[in-house]
Amino acid sequence: MKIISWLLLLINTQILVAQPAFLGTENVASGFTSPVSVTHAGDGSNRLFVTQQGGQIKVVENGIHLATAFLDISTLITSGGERGLLGLAFHPNFSANGFFYVNYTDLNGDTVVARYTVSPADSNIADTNSAAIVLTFNQPYSAHNGGDLNFSPNDGFLYISSGDGSGDPMASQDPTSLLGKILRIDIDEDDFPSDNNKNYAIPDDNPFVGITGADEVWVSGLRNPWRFSFDRLNGDLFIGDVGENTWEEFNYVAANSSGGENFGWPCFEGADASGMGACDVNGPNELPIAALQHDQPGTNYCSAVGGYRYRGSDYMGLSGWYLFTDWCDGSYFAAREQGNGWEIHDMGTLLGSFAVTSMGEDEQGEIYAVAWSELYKITGPTEMDDVIFTHGFE
Repeated sequence: MKIISWLLLLINTQILVAQPAFLGTENVASGFTSPVSVTHAGDGSNRLFVTQQGGQIKVVENGIHLATAFLDISTLITSGGERGLLGLAFHPNFSANGFFYVNYTDLNGDTVVARYTVSPADSNIADTNSAAIVLTFNQPYSAHNGGDLNFSPNDGFLYISSGDGSGDPMASQDPTSLLGKILRIDIDEDDFPSDNNKNYAIPDDNPFVGITGADEVWVSGLRNPWRFSFDRLNGDLFIGDVGENTWEEFNYVAANSSGGENFGWPCFEGADASGMGACDVNGPNELPIAALQHDQPGTNYCSAVGGYRYRGSDYMGLSGWYLFTDWCDGSYFAAREQGNGWEIHDMGTLLGSFAVTSMGEDEQGEIYAVAWSELYKITGPTEMDDVIFTHGFE
């Protein structure tokens, strides 16, 4: 069994035996180069937008991968390894204002979140001259840049994932650092009119407002939150955090949270205390809802890929299940809340190892994955009765 037992002991997770995989895939489009995310514009066009690490955003319209890039900022970025164009999010009012946001590492290797505007003459091409810096901060090393962007369906604020930079892991526990965190900002206002590199406002209810700490921080204690997502129905936040020695974590922040959760890194990995001298063995450490243990027989877990809770209508057997995977191993898992814990199912390998770099949704809530040079739609059962789980414990 691939899900580990301490979750059962500590957070009352129900561990279920591995099931025959009822997930499937449909190839939607091909020909991408190092794709790292897929999303939609929410404008009624039903287009999908695939972000390529090298600096391009490509459009898939009616199943056709358009040759011309929606945006190409390859001359502005450092790409390769864990750097590049890493995240894309469309403004909730994109249909009216044409704004979208990208997260990339610039020529100095630092993180930049910038706003662009779609061309008024062609909705499939962005205006490259419309760039406006929203936020930028130093990345001391090339790895652990995070890079994901998402708007919350509840508050409309922009959330940004930032890794610990891999240089000073204690940055994740430093409340004054933007590293190793999920950040939360208001991009419709500007609290810093005299600073060209800070064009946003701080939500009044962010947890560090008025106390020592970076006002942008929403949650902390993360190593490299490569992909995160919101439940489009209720606003729950799910975070896939790439581990180091032992555990790949999948973390959860309830929609009614006031922020401030600390997931423990580097003082804790999973439930294990690291023993670092600067750490408190008593925490804080918000436990993950699921974790994959390295070096388990028959597995190759090494890099958490956070997914999405299914809210589409094509495969109702998946309704309410959070789907996630691991880049190195390729196994997929499904999780949902049960009582005071989480029920986790091992769904088996879907697209293979070293394949899925990211997942995303279309306008209807159907889930997609980018893997190798391909874009796939994830499929599942259409009726709840189609899903028969055999309950049992190791």
